[in-house]
Amino acid sequence: MVLLNSAMVPLGTEAVDFHLKGVDDREHSLDSFSDSEVLVLIFMCNHCPYVKATIGRLVALAEKFRERGVLFVGINPNDAVNYPEDSFENMKVFAAESGMFFPYLHDETQEVAKAYDAVCTPDIYLYGSERRLLYRGRIDDNWQDESQVTSRDLQSAIETVLEGRPLSDEQHPSMGCSIKWK
Repeated sequence: MVLLNSAMVPLGTEAVDFHLKGVDDREHSLDSFSDSEVLVLIFMCNHCPYVKATIGRLVALAEKFRERGVLFVGINPNDAVNYPEDSFENMKVFAAESGMFFPYLHDETQEVAKAYDAVCTPDIYLYGSERRLLYRGRIDDNWQDESQVTSRDLQSAIETVLEGRPLSDEQHPSMGCSIKWK
């Protein structure tokens, strides 16, 4: 397991369009989510211990904010040939077992992860209604032990955006396993 921090893409960067198959067997694009005021893209996978440790928090946040126009979308870019746990079929199993009700998409070519400059799992990007990057960084300050969390960074960012206030440029990178490139 190689630990990496997110690349901290410049704030204001425009979201890149994509066309990816979801675990619901439907094709999804950036435009598929145009009704959402806030879009949270999470580059993630099934086998990463960082994702496994935080998926419950992500599902809970998605549930907390879904009635307020916030949509979470998971994207798995990992090489499923060398990491069969991250196959499309296993994505379906992981989504069901994790209680994921939000779209979970397969970036089989890895082109979307590269376009977003994603480097780790989870790697989190938050976009406002104009689909400009407002937040990129960690979920909170303790991926290993939720009971020890003192700063809920992603939740605070979502609340700030929904309140129409600007976010601080001081944001902490996400950390996790390296994306498993082909």
